[in-house]
Amino acid sequence: MSEPVYNVALTGNPNVGKSTIFNSFTGMHQHTGNWTGKTVENAKGEYRFHGASYTIIDLPGTYSLNPSSAEEEAACGYIQKGLCDVLVIVLDAVCPERNLRFAAELISRSKAPVIVCLNLIDEAEKKGIFIDDRKMSEMLGTPVVTAAARSGRGLDELKTQIERAAKAGKTPCSVCSHCSSECCRSAALRKASNPGELAAGIMKECVKKGEGSDEFDRRVDRVILSKAFGIPIMLLLMLLIFWITIVGANYPSQLLSRFFSWLGVKLRLLLDNAGCPGGLESALIDGVYTTLSWVVAVMLPPMAIFFPLFTLLEDLGYLPRVAFNLDTCFRCAGAHGKQSLTTAMGFGCNACAVTGCRIIDSKRERLIAILTNSLIPCNGRFPMIIALISVFLCPAGGGALSALIRAAVLTLFIVLSVLVSLAASKLLSKTVLRGVGSSFVLELPPYRRPQIGRVIVRSLFDRTVFVLLRAVAVAAPAGLVIWLLANVSVGGSPLIEHFTSFLDPFAVLIGLDGAILAAFILGFPANEIVLPIALMIYLSQQTLSEVPDLASLSALLSLHGWTSVTAVCVIVFSMFHFPCSTTCLTIYKETKSLRWTALSMVLPFLIGCVLCAVITFINSF
Repeated sequence: MSEPVYNVALTGNPNVGKSTIFNSFTGMHQHTGNWTGKTVENAKGEYRFHGASYTIIDLPGTYSLNPSSAEEEAACGYIQKGLCDVLVIVLDAVCPERNLRFAAELISRSKAPVIVCLNLIDEAEKKGIFIDDRKMSEMLGTPVVTAAARSGRGLDELKTQIERAAKAGKTPCSVCSHCSSECCRSAALRKASNPGELAAGIMKECVKKGEGSDEFDRRVDRVILSKAFGIPIMLLLMLLIFWITIVGANYPSQLLSRFFSWLGVKLRLLLDNAGCPGGLESALIDGVYTTLSWVVAVMLPPMAIFFPLFTLLEDLGYLPRVAFNLDTCFRCAGAHGKQSLTTAMGFGCNACAVTGCRIIDSKRERLIAILTNSLIPCNGRFPMIIALISVFLCPAGGGALSALIRAAVLTLFIVLSVLVSLAASKLLSKTVLRGVGSSFVLELPPYRRPQIGRVIVRSLFDRTVFVLLRAVAVAAPAGLVIWLLANVSVGGSPLIEHFTSFLDPFAVLIGLDGAILAAFILGFPANEIVLPIALMIYLSQQTLSEVPDLASLSALLSLHGWTSVTAVCVIVFSMFHFPCSTTCLTIYKETKSLRWTALSMVLPFLIGCVLCAVITFINSF
């Protein structure tokens, strides 16, 4: 006989540890997808316990059964339709008062048996918060399991309670193990019809807070959230992250480059021995393989550093404070306060940030965030920007101090990108996306010690690998196109020379030249290959090129007429030009509109052209 299969749903407010429980239960037996008819991700996984199989769904975080976003609508719809066999409500033991009202509402309206999991109990104990879970269980009329999902504490008990509820088809009795449970739940269910009465009573009867239990968070927030120190601290953290990324990415990038160079020689030898025609061999190795290896070698190390650092700040509880500090700035720009979070994500990858815009409830404000995110320089643009800063703007020697100076200049350019993003948001909110700004609840979770191991794994697989695979998918055909342009001749000159000559008159007007503008256009699949394409054109070579050091790069670019003004124009245009193909594809998937996708490409391109033209005009005097 086939073993029974039960459906279990995890629900609760955001940031209560649902995903940690989900990951602990399912391990690698999980996948993500979209709800039917909605661009809202859900996570589904499986686990086995005592001979039975359980399918567990991690529902999006929600604050009430009156949804105000697509995520909350999907979660509430699933709960109210009674699609699960057991509903697990996860509460935050550190801040139970903000969860209990929703829990009481769910208990009274759920069609499925209910289990309450009081997670983060270890953090609560550290803060001097003590909870009488037995008393709370009696008052709610449901089992209450205390857990610390990060360490695995209480998870076996939670599985046991889920098993009891699933097999009995009802909520286990909160007082005894043999009655129908309705005798003990009836009073609690009547109270649950007024969740605010019930929640206040539970806090009074069951939760005891020691003196100064949250004093540490308050002391830190008095500094982090202050008008005097909030934004400067944010900028210093940004500077630190970029400095670590710059210093840390160099060595692994060089190692990867050497490895791919060695592997390329072996692959070329393999094709030779197989009798592969010379033209096909060159197209595969000099075109497709070289482009792929360049993208991976340059793109992977910075992302593998930046995304874990970003996720550490998220796990620590700092990112919601960033949104709080910048809420006024974005609101004045006609944008949503949560756009500050997607803006920060854009520094890692614009495609990931566009997907992250789902956290913005208002469709109008979500579109503003999507359309302006490509004005934020992503990780793929940093290598060229940093190289040009090092060669033309800060040509100092090596060492940590030099890297710190370069990071400071990079930070100034990034501040410029944020200001331009705010200006563009204001423009959109007054023109094609006019409307009234929406309000939202911004939760400031307690500060927590990040789980470094989990953070690294999650950021690498959920963000780094995701972006890298998409970039590789578009880099391969792009490598073939670039090879064809560099190797196919018309009238005695390669196609790419005709292309650059055609672009040159316009490019000069904005402080560039035809080779640079052609490199940006051909670099549409991935920003990492823009500079190699420009070098290939300058050197009249037939494959992507690199120079051994910054001194050689400086000599080559200077030979082709580059000045510090040219470098500034290229940096500005790098920050403000059409997004890469991966981001454009993601924008289309999120908006389902060719019109908005086209606008997301035209808007930054026009801004970049105008700014570069102004810089060129000023320099002409």
